[in-house]
Parts: sequence; structure tokens; C-alpha cells
Amino acid sequence: MQLEISPRQRNQEEEESDQQRAEEAVAAVVSIGPWVDAAAVLVPPLNFAEVHDGIFRSGLPAADNFAFLLSLKLRSIVYLCPEPYPEENTRFLEQNGIKLHQFGIDGSKELLVNIPEEKIREALKVILDVRNQPVLIHCKRGKHRTGCVVGCLRKLQKWCLTSVFDEYQHFAAAKARSTDQRFMELFDTSSLMHLTASQC
Repeated sequence: MQLEISPRQRNQEEEESDQQRAEEAVAAVVSIGPWVDAAAVLVPPLNFAEVHDGIFRSGLPAADNFAFLLSLKLRSIVYLCPEPYPEENTRFLEQNGIKLHQFGIDGSKELLVNIPEEKIREALKVILDVRNQPVLIHCKRGKHRTGCVVGCLRKLQKWCLTSVFDEYQHFAAAKARSTDQRFMELFDTSSLMHLTASQC
């Protein structure tokens, strides 16, 4: 004898199953931290992009970007501004085991601004160290300071200058600075070439 399930009973069982799956999905999202609400959408930070496997760039993340950052499984953040890291962001990093590396580079709009080559070089060493990856590089808006660091990384990857400048201008748009481009053009990669054999 075969047991028949009425359409009504089947619908009720399907609804209960759907309800259970929805509750499990919500529990999974909620378990990743207090920054995620049950109906959260993953929102990337301003000017977010993948630079290379395990290397990302963006502007300063806000609280509504934290769930997205968790999805990247970051180990490190390279912060390029001299200002102290925001408290809420610091708390988020501490609670998720993400290490902060700060290289305070002045974001001056002056044409004769001196971009500190040694800080760029030290930031690149951190970025290229696979122990720090996945890593997010960011400044305030993800344009100039981040653009210079990524541009220098592209030179290490043997990109031609035209492509380096095209990428820089894509993010900087109307605010592109000739001083940044000049810095990237003259940046000497020779002391970092040994780091790129496996990383780039």
C-alpha cells in the first residue's frame, strides 16, 4: 500500500522546509558579526576593485561595507593616510583578526607635493608578502595615494606606462594629478624585483 500525500500537506511541508532553509541562511549571515543585519546586501567600499589574486583596492570602508570585507577573508589592510584609523573600523579589524599596516602619506593637492618613495616601497613589501594576503589597500577615496601604490605595483608586474596611467586615471577621473603620474614613471622598482617572482 502506497501512502499518498495530499497537495495541501505537500505545500505545508515545502513551506516548513523553505522556512527552515531561510532561518539557516539568516543564522549563517548573523553569525559573521554584529555589522551584518539579516537582510544585508554585500556593499563594496568606494572605488573597490581587485588588483591581483589576494590584493584589493578601495576608498575608506564604512560600516555598511564590513560584511563585504568579511567575504574577502582579509588578513591585512594597508592604510595610506596619516590620520588615525577610525575607531569603528579599528574595532572591526580587531574582532575579525585583520592586521592594520599604516603608512601615513600626505594627501596634499599641492603640485609640488613630495610623495615619500620609501613609504611606498615599504607598503609594497607588505602588500607583496603572501603572509599578509588577502590584503586591501586604501586611502580616503581610493584615488591618488592608492593609485600611486597600485601604479608602482603595476610597474613591478611589467605593465607599460600607458596601461599604468590608464588604470590610475580610471579611478582618479577628473582629479588625476600629473605629479602622481610623474612619480609612478620615475619610481625605481629594482630593489623590489626579488619580491615579485611568485607574488605577481
